Amino acid sequence: MAYLLGKKSLSRRTLLRGAGTALALPLLDAMLPAGISYAASGLAPKPRLGCVYFPHGATMSRWTPKTSGKDFQFSECLQPLEHLREKINVISNLSHPLAYGPGGATGNHNRSAAAFLSGAKAQFGVQPFLGVTLDQVVAQHLGQETPLPSLELMIEEASVSCGDGLSCAYRNTLSWQGETSPLPMQNNPQAVFEHLFGDGATTSQRDARRTQSLSLLDSVTSQIKTLDKKLSGEDRSHLDHYLTDIREIERRIKQAASHITADIAVPDKPAGIPADVETHIKLMYDLQVLAWQAEITRISTFMMACELSGAVYPKSGVRDSFHTLSHHSNNEDNKARFALINRYHVSLFSYFLDKLDAVKEADGTLLDNALVLYGSGMSDGNSHNHDPLPVVLAGRAAGKLEGNRHLVFPEKTPMSNLLVSMLDKLDISQNSFGDSTGHLTI
Repeated sequence: MAYLLGKKSLSRRTLLRGAGTALALPLLDAMLPAGISYAASGLAPKPRLGCVYFPHGATMSRWTPKTSGKDFQFSECLQPLEHLREKINVISNLSHPLAYGPGGATGNHNRSAAAFLSGAKAQFGVQPFLGVTLDQVVAQHLGQETPLPSLELMIEEASVSCGDGLSCAYRNTLSWQGETSPLPMQNNPQAVFEHLFGDGATTSQRDARRTQSLSLLDSVTSQIKTLDKKLSGEDRSHLDHYLTDIREIERRIKQAASHITADIAVPDKPAGIPADVETHIKLMYDLQVLAWQAEITRISTFMMACELSGAVYPKSGVRDSFHTLSHHSNNEDNKARFALINRYHVSLFSYFLDKLDAVKEADGTLLDNALVLYGSGMSDGNSHNHDPLPVVLAGRAAGKLEGNRHLVFPEKTPMSNLLVSMLDKLDISQNSFGDSTGHLTI
C-alpha cells in the first residue's frame, strides 16, 4: 500500500477502502515520528464534545449530592458514575429562564429541549426560530477538519404534531446551525453506521447491502492484514479492539434488521432499529465512541428520549411511562420510582463513559480528551420548572478540566454561563453565548 512505502510513520489520515466503504483508523503510536512526543508532533488529540439530553427533569432531592466541593458524596441517582469520580463534575443551581413562556405544559416541554444548548427562546409560529447551539459553535472550530462536522442522534421517532403554536423542530432536535436552521437527528443505528463508514445513502442501497450481508470489515480484510504486519504489539492490540467493536456493532445491527419480514414493504420505516430500548441506546453510544475514535467527527449530540416521551424502561425496575411518572403529584413513592428511571438513564450514560475511558488515545484515554455534557432542560417534571437543572460534566477536556467536584453556583445561575465556559475549555474564545451573564470557574 502506498502509505507504507518510504515512510517512517503512518499518516493520521490513513483510510482502508473497500466496497462502498472508507474505514478511518484510530490514533496509533505508528503515526508518531520516532523520538517525537505527541505534543511536539502536532498529533496531540483534539478535544471531543458530547451533549446528551434527557427530558422531564429529575427527582432533584435524590439527584443533588448532599455535599459540595471535592470528594463529594454521590447521590442515589448519580451513584452509577462514582467509579469515574476523578472525571466527573456535578453542576448545581443552573437555570434556563428562557424555557419559561406562555401556553400550556406542551410549550414548556418544547422550550426545554430548545433552550438546552442554545440559551435562546423558542418563537411561536410555523417557521422555527431559535439560535445557534453550543455543539454547532464547536463544529465551526473543531469540526472542519473531519469528514463530518458533527453527528446528531436520537432514539425516538420525530414528532409531527407538537401543539401550543410551536414548531416540532424545538422538540425534535438539540442542534441548530443558525436561527432558522435546525439539524435533523437520526434514530436508526444502521443508517448512522452507513453514514459513518459506507455510502448506503438511499433505501435501495441499504436494502442491497442487507441482502448481500456485506460486512465493512470483510471488504477491507486484506488491507488490515498488510497494515497489521507493520504495527507494534501495542498498536495491534489497540487496532484489534477498535475493529472488534466495529464487528460487534455490525452484528447487533444485523440482528435488529433480521426481525424485519422481507416480503412486507414498509418504505418509510427504516430497518435496523432494535426493539429493545436499552440495546438501541447502547448502540447509539457505541457509534459515537467509534466516530470519535476514528475522528470521523469530534462533536455529537444525543437525545435519549424526546420531551413528552411515553417510553417505558423495564430494566429500570419501573413499568410506568416516563412522562406520566414525571407527574408524580409530589407523592414520595412516585418520586422514588421516577428517581429509579433517572438512575437507570445515568447507568446508561456511565456505559458510554466507560467505553470512552477504555479507548487508549495518545497518553490518556478518549474520555480524558472529551468534554461531555449530560442533563435536562427541565428540573421538576411535575411543576415544569427550569431550575435548578440536573447537569453533569464528564471528561477532562484534554487536560483543561478537573474532576471529582460538586460545583454549587448561586441560585438561578444561567445555564448559558456554563455553555460559554465550556467553550473556554475547548479554546474557543467567546464573550457571551445565548442569555449568558458571565463565565463560570469550572
